[in-house]
Amino acid sequence: MKKQLVIDSEQHKKNGKRMKLKNLLPNQRREKILELLREDGSAKVASLSALFKVTEVTIRQDLEKLEKDGFVEREHGGAFLKNVEDQVRNFSLVHQENMDKKALIAEKCLEFIESGDTIILDCGSTTTEIAKRLKGLKNITVITNALNIALILGTEPGIDTILTGGEFKAPTLSLTGQKAADSFNGLNVHKLFLATAGISLKAGLTYPSISDIVVKKAMIEAADTTYLVADSTKIGKKALASLGALTIVDYIITDESIKNKHRQVFEEHEIELIIAQKDKTTKEFIKAKTDTSNVL
Repeated sequence: MKKQLVIDSEQHKKNGKRMKLKNLLPNQRREKILELLREDGSAKVASLSALFKVTEVTIRQDLEKLEKDGFVEREHGGAFLKNVEDQVRNFSLVHQENMDKKALIAEKCLEFIESGDTIILDCGSTTTEIAKRLKGLKNITVITNALNIALILGTEPGIDTILTGGEFKAPTLSLTGQKAADSFNGLNVHKLFLATAGISLKAGLTYPSISDIVVKKAMIEAADTTYLVADSTKIGKKALASLGALTIVDYIITDESIKNKHRQVFEEHEIELIIAQKDKTTKEFIKAKTDTSNVL
């Protein structure tokens, strides 16, 4: 069922509204800067200064500390993620945490993919695991903004693979921005498997990169059904930019390590949850009231 894009609070009335970044403690600000670099690969001092509402001197000090800690390399006017060139050369993703959970989620996703389907695979490590498991399937069309996914599936005889345009982001091996979003204009797709960096009841679905928001929205608009694929460690977390309320997706597929308090919040807000387990999968269709909660 197609769902309308809904923003769940005053803070998120505008598309892709960024999180409140003023008055962060230095460690919090550096953590957000590193999240952004791990998503975009590089950033300019002037842009970071405007984003975090601090002086360029403060940003340079932040980047100096991140360089000293071995995370980034500074250059004139900005910084870039350390070892990003090697990562791209090896065609590997930066985010490789919790791969056991992501593999379980990917296995579960196969139950929702049928012959004749046209699907969108968002960029990300979990969606990459889905792509690996599509090998051998027949009569499937896959649209993706991920270069690595296109290479995984591009030679499969039973799968038609379509790669979007857009600006290249090295850490995620993906294409982003308005050109990537425009690739979905006029498309009618059966299913979308959407990634996220954080799931919060108040902030909704969040991402480290603002440029990705327009792409995610275009994907959701093009799809009849949206499956959010996210391991349980992302629940209760917030990243830089908000896409919208949790109600913009039809299902959330996660792993069995989800905390009971988070299950309860999903239950109270009619969010349809699918749990991937090692030996079996449990699908929980949840109904309930719509009162707010501070758990997420």
